[in-house]
Amino acid sequence: MAQTIKTPASEPNMRYVTLVSIIAALGGLLFGFDTAVVSGAIGFMQDKFELNGIQTGWAVSSLIIGCIVGAAASGWLSDRFGRKKVLIAAALLFTLGSIFSAIPDTFTGYIIARMIGGLGIGITSTLCPLYNAEIAPARYRGRLVAFNQFAVVTGIFLTYFINSGIAGAGDDAWDISTAWRWMFGVGAIPGILFLVMLFFVPESPRWLIKQGRPEEALNILLRIHGEDAARKEVLEIKASFNEKQGSIRELFKPGLRFALIAGVGIAVLQQITGINAIMYYAPEILKSTGAGTNAALIQTILVGFINFAFTILSIWLIDKVGRKALLLVGSSVMALSLLFIGIVFHSGHATGPWVLVLLLVYVAAFAVSLGPVVWVLLAEIFPNRVRGIAIAIASMSLWVADYVVSQSFPPLLESAGPAVTYWIFGALSLVTVIFTWKFIPETKGKSLEDMESVWNEMSRKG
Repeated sequence: MAQTIKTPASEPNMRYVTLVSIIAALGGLLFGFDTAVVSGAIGFMQDKFELNGIQTGWAVSSLIIGCIVGAAASGWLSDRFGRKKVLIAAALLFTLGSIFSAIPDTFTGYIIARMIGGLGIGITSTLCPLYNAEIAPARYRGRLVAFNQFAVVTGIFLTYFINSGIAGAGDDAWDISTAWRWMFGVGAIPGILFLVMLFFVPESPRWLIKQGRPEEALNILLRIHGEDAARKEVLEIKASFNEKQGSIRELFKPGLRFALIAGVGIAVLQQITGINAIMYYAPEILKSTGAGTNAALIQTILVGFINFAFTILSIWLIDKVGRKALLLVGSSVMALSLLFIGIVFHSGHATGPWVLVLLLVYVAAFAVSLGPVVWVLLAEIFPNRVRGIAIAIASMSLWVADYVVSQSFPPLLESAGPAVTYWIFGALSLVTVIFTWKFIPETKGKSLEDMESVWNEMSRKG
């Protein structure tokens, strides 16, 4: 009798779920590629197109205009056509954007191509974590959704190596005329890989049930959970859709309004604490400390490695210690490291190793907290009936914040100086600590169907 209490059929098929989650998370690899590739290309493009500070910011942030539009449309598109089909379209857009970014002879042509690629990145940044959350068993959901951020930092890390290798393949004139083209063009390879692999993953079972196709959803859930758990989950998901279907207006009602504030707030804070200012402009920041071009690119690889290593640590911790604890500790360390970076620049001693060391501490703290945890939270904090709309709003807000930071960073450095710039990011990291304490619930171990009761309870408490 004791041996029949827990049968193998009651255990989730983690080999299958993990494989599907890894394929979906390849969208994060595209996100990471585009975060890193421009950092290696931007210096050469400044010389090629004779860019001023505002144009340099536009060269970096034009992608994000596409990301904002893609993220905004992702909720409606995925609710209408399904998660899988929209991700396939996004992979195609990214691939085309990578190819066309490599071939223009005008700055305008480059901007248009980057916006096309941005549409794909905006969609994948929203739907890849959402898809993994909707297919993952509750107790493993944190690490499976965090695969997306792991793919992001893997893309960043690998792209730093690729940028360095391409830049070292010729002289300065070749770098300005050709190297940056190869940097962008290489992105077509992961784009095509992601496009092909998506044909081998199933549709989201929650989306299928929402469309009135529970039999198809059950077949997928049977592969994940076994028969008893799968049939129970189908009934729970059906019950969560029995209420009136969600709309934007419903998101502003008590309970869900609290969830929307938390989701949009933490998404914006992830960006305005400065991470992409660091990642987009890392080689240029390190050059300002006295490093040469090649040394700056090599040091940037070290930044990518720290980002990669501490994201792995976060994936291991997220289902053990919880989301909120990681956010509180990580954003506190970010605030302190940014404070000291500002002090180093203010003191005039930014030519030694201190800036690099403190940047590594900052990146490590982000990688273990805001980097993966925000995407996990966005994928799991909203109830089923409003999840697509709500995540699209939060993701769009994140990309708008990213645009503001990436566009304003070069002129802010020129006008206010590095010390004040990093102190601003440090103050916003402190705001993140306070916001997390007040507005972010712990979601570890809770099912997606439990989230509405969590928000209703938080709303009652004030």
